[in-house]
Order: sequence, then structure tokens, then C-alpha cells
Amino acid sequence: MRGQGRKESLSDSRDLDGSYDQLTGHPPGPTKKALKQRFLKLLPCCGPQALPSVSETLAAPASLRPHRPRPLDPDSVEDEFELSTVCHRPEGLEQLQEQTKFTRKELQVLYRGFKNECPSGIVNEENFKQIYSQFFPQGDSSTYATFLFNAFDTNHDGSVSFEDFVAGLSVILRGTIDDRLNWAFNLYDLNKDGCITKEEMLDIMKSIYDMMGKYTYPALREEAPREHVESFFQKMDRNKDGVVTIEEFIESCQKDENIMRSMKLFDNVI
Repeated sequence: MRGQGRKESLSDSRDLDGSYDQLTGHPPGPTKKALKQRFLKLLPCCGPQALPSVSETLAAPASLRPHRPRPLDPDSVEDEFELSTVCHRPEGLEQLQEQTKFTRKELQVLYRGFKNECPSGIVNEENFKQIYSQFFPQGDSSTYATFLFNAFDTNHDGSVSFEDFVAGLSVILRGTIDDRLNWAFNLYDLNKDGCITKEEMLDIMKSIYDMMGKYTYPALREEAPREHVESFFQKMDRNKDGVVTIEEFIESCQKDENIMRSMKLFDNVI
């Protein structure tokens, strides 16, 4: 009975990540390397090439290549044991399809990449920061990664499961403009009290500049983050009360062509 349960559990995992064809017993066509490269471009962050504008702080895909660990091989006895001992197994494909706007095949691609980075099935904050730092070896991405982790960890249990991950990605990649703006607002509202203060925005901006590193062109000035925050509030704080509400944020973003254009950058990521 124990062996049978293990085989069923392994079969479920293979079905989700698409790494096992039940008809032929062999892996499907696309290589794991190609799928991994697509997955690693999904996390939202500021591009490191230039000084960020207000719209660029909302969303821009990462493009730096991190170190890639050895992918799991479902046909390997060693990896078969690792798959059978993961501490979290995601929900079934059908349920995830209902909860997100991804197709079955897209969920398989995403799960394969997630499983390669997080064989245990979940990622904690420290692991998340370590993975994210691979995108920005020239800077310190730890603070921004913490903010991003908290945005994905919606139930605040200190971990991000595959379900958490695809739920966030579904909003970022397939949500309406309002959905995406709400997600961005939640990222910037660090204490989750329903408004963004200058202190919160300054923390965000400093984390982005730290992530970009010192060796950028043009060189970053020390006062740049604070100037960026002032520009943000001049545009967003409509009633000049010192905070930006969700209504002010969405209204201001919808009137900004650059921000609207940046919101559509993710439309064809996968």
C-alpha cells in the first residue's frame, strides 16, 4: 500500500509538470532548458539598464540570466525519491485552471520551472531572496525581493507555494488593467493599510536603486530615490494629503500613457 501511494503521488506530480507522458512513458517534446529559460523571465522587477521612471517601477520583465541548477529528471531513481518526499504538493491542474487564467500546458511549464528552483514545493523568504539575487548579481536585490515575496505571500504564512505563485502571475500576466494596478498598489503599500506613504515609496525606490547596483549608466545620484518619490507623489497624490490611496493610484495610472503601455508588457510573456 505504501509503495502504491508513492507511485500515485509521483504520477500526480508528473501530470502537473508535464514531464511524463502517460501514453508513451517518455518526456514530451520541448526541452527542459527551453522551458526553464521562459520561466526565469516571469518575475516582475525593474530593468537594470536605465534610471527607472514612475511607469517602469510598476512592471518590467527581468532579463538577466541566473545560474541554473540541475533540473530534476523524473526518470531518475534519485529524483523519483526527491519528488516523492516533497513537503507540499500543489492542487490539481483542473482546480488551478479554474482559479487562474492559465491553460493546462502553461501551468505545466510554470510548475516545471518552479519545481526545478523549489524541489520542496514551497519557498520561504530567504530562498526567494537567494533565487531573485541571481537576476541582479551587480546589485543588492534582497530588500526588493522581500517586498515582492510579501506580495506573493497573500496569506502571510511565511512561504510561497506554487498556488500562491501562479495566482500572482495570473494577475500580472492575464489580469485586467485594474487587476494589475491593484496588485502593484499592494506591492507598494508595505504595511497594507490601504494607502502609500512617502516613507513606503522611498523604501521601495531605495530597494530598486540598490538592486540596480552602483555601476549603472548614467551613474545614479544619491538623491535620486527621494526625487523619484516626490515626482511620484506630485503625480499621484491628487488631494495633496500626503498619502496615495488606491483610487488616486488607479486614476492617475489610467491617465498616464507610459504606465498603461508598461502594464501591457506582460501580455505575451507566455
